[in-house]
Amino acid sequence: MKKKVIVTGGAGFIGSHLVDKLVNQKYDVLVIDNLVNGQIKNLSKSYKKIKFIKADIRNFKKIEKYFKGVAIVFHLAALADIVPSIKEPESYYSTNVTGTLNVLMLCKKYQVKKIIYSASASCYGISKEIPTSESSKLSPEYPYALTKKLGEDLIIHWGKVYKLNYTSLRLFNVYGPRSRTTGAYGAMFGVFLAQKISNKPFTVVGNGSQKRDFTFVKDIVEVMVKCLKKKQSNNEIFNVGTGVPISVNEITKLLGGKKIYIPKRPGEPNTTVANIKKIKKNLNWKPKINITNGVNILLNNINMWSNAPIWDKKSISKATKDWFKHLK
Repeated sequence: MKKKVIVTGGAGFIGSHLVDKLVNQKYDVLVIDNLVNGQIKNLSKSYKKIKFIKADIRNFKKIEKYFKGVAIVFHLAALADIVPSIKEPESYYSTNVTGTLNVLMLCKKYQVKKIIYSASASCYGISKEIPTSESSKLSPEYPYALTKKLGEDLIIHWGKVYKLNYTSLRLFNVYGPRSRTTGAYGAMFGVFLAQKISNKPFTVVGNGSQKRDFTFVKDIVEVMVKCLKKKQSNNEIFNVGTGVPISVNEITKLLGGKKIYIPKRPGEPNTTVANIKKIKKNLNWKPKINITNGVNILLNNINMWSNAPIWDKKSISKATKDWFKHLK
């Protein structure tokens, strides 16, 4: 019988793709998600084969019983996005830090063998080292980045003090189908998705020359599953990216459409790109889907939505509809 695993945030963008993969490989999967950002429809492929618990990781008592007998925890539940974290730092702290502490306490209590944490490359801030390695200076610029770093700090500390086996994955820019769209400040591809569907121009921050390391979600999931299957204790931190930066203007060309420029926010780096030498060597992993193929996959998903009957369009996430209202 396959191992029992928990995926916190499993109804979200990355989490739902991970759940699909784990189900396909016959793992016993339990998803914990409060559905603030995640959506049940993201789990449509796997819902009948998993156990889904609607719960908030900040509620220790509500999630406690589900950790009994669990071998592996994928901890993806978090609040994301920069601007909302500036407006609501308390919510970000309670979810990303206190929520992570709750998960760790339960891992310790029920002797979970390994936790795999979805960390963020935003912890590097405006890095002077390009490409950026895992040993680069950490300098988070916003509450979101700070809380994700503090979550990682807790996990490293639990590994040291309580001998909990962990892998922390510092994800760079992830994109693909089911990309999250949260109002005006969602992840770039999620915002562009909403704009593409509604025939609105892409809102490009700054002049669009800034470069990012965009990684397709399927490649991210492959990394996570490799971490699951790695038997020996590793207690490692890995950058996860492609190592190939591409400008936002190039992305809009690939997507096809008009664009408008909006002011750049302070504290955002001109270039972010991962040094992935460590993960290539230690996990024998490298990304398989280049940006052109990845965008084509994304566009096929957009076309399925835009050509669908009106009743299917109603399934577009509330967050995407909020974005439409923002554009009016």
